[in-house]
Amino acid sequence: MSTIDAEKSLEDRIELFMMRNFPQIQMHGGRAAIEGIDEESGEVWIALGGACSGCGISPMTVQALKSRMVSEFDEIRTVHASTGMGGFGSSPDDDFSDVPF
Repeated sequence: MSTIDAEKSLEDRIELFMMRNFPQIQMHGGRAAIEGIDEESGEVWIALGGACSGCGISPMTVQALKSRMVSEFDEIRTVHASTGMGGFGSSPDDDFSDVPF
């Protein structure tokens, strides 16, 4: 990581990571938003919306986000991601009602 990147907040670095590595989300009419970050526990909550909510490949996007973010950021241990599809492409831990912020 460069010195410039080290000076950015974790949230800024995650947003930049998503724009660089997952441009197809926005190109296809979707959006990805950071719902919350708990730096102490290493958890991140991401919500995919827009066209992602009805997209058949959004479960693959969720899995790619989860695995790549954990491997890219030492401070991230768990990524919770939801497509807003109510079950398909999400898991029980994707309920954001208990997010601590």
